[in-house]
Order: sequence, then C-alpha cells, then structure tokens
Amino acid sequence: MDALKKVIGVVLIIIAAIVAIHTVIEPLYHTSTEDNPYNHSVWAYINVLSAISIVLGVIFSYARMSRIGENSSVQEFIAANTLFYGFMFAAILFFWNWFGIRNADSFTAVGAETRSMVWIIVDALLPLLNGALGAHLLRSSPSE
Repeated sequence: MDALKKVIGVVLIIIAAIVAIHTVIEPLYHTSTEDNPYNHSVWAYINVLSAISIVLGVIFSYARMSRIGENSSVQEFIAANTLFYGFMFAAILFFWNWFGIRNADSFTAVGAETRSMVWIIVDALLPLLNGALGAHLLRSSPSE
C-alpha cells in the first residue's frame, strides 16, 4: 500500500503541475474569442486528468481525515479537514461545470462568463490541493 500511495502522490503532483502551467501559459498561445474562450482540445485531456485527481483526492484526503484521533495535533486536524473539504468544494464546482459544458445545449442555467469564472477558480484551487496531498502521500509513513 505504501508504494501505491507514493505513486498516487507523484501522479497528483504531476497533474497539479499540468493544470497550473497550462492555466498560466494558455493566454500566451491561445487567442480567445466569444465562441472559443479557451483551447478545448487541450482542456479535454486536462479535464479528464483533473477528474481523476479529484476522485483520488477525495478518497485519500477522507482516509487521512478519518485517521485523526484524540492524540492528533491541531495542525494535523486542520490540514486533513482543509484538504478533504477543499477537494469536496473543488469536486462540486468541477463536476457541475464539466457536466454543464458537456450538455451545453440542454443546460442553459448559466452563461459563458459564469462558466469561465468557475473554471478559473477550479484551475487555481486544484493545483494547490493536488500538490499538498501529493506531497503528504510522498512523505507519509507506511502506517499512515
């Protein structure tokens, strides 16, 4: 199990880097238009990676949070809860937005500006959560 946690930690860190780097460099190479605000072909792949990382993040941050006991420090309690609820917040926003754009013809409750704002929040939040959990999984002992 320890080797699996280390591999997942590396995967989360790599996905964090991909999302963060592409979020920052996309305006340098992609000219946004009203019909094409972002590079759909690249984000189609990144969104799949993001979905995988969110599911892994919820699972592993929940496992970390559930191990908090009476003898745990306040710092560990705050870190574990922040990661879990942060991943849950990201999951709600990400999947709402992702399913919404996949069904854009039938789901018209919000406009393109709202979707873009939700994406930038998710794209700023996800690298932080993935990086923090990935680093924790790499540093954790086999008993954790």
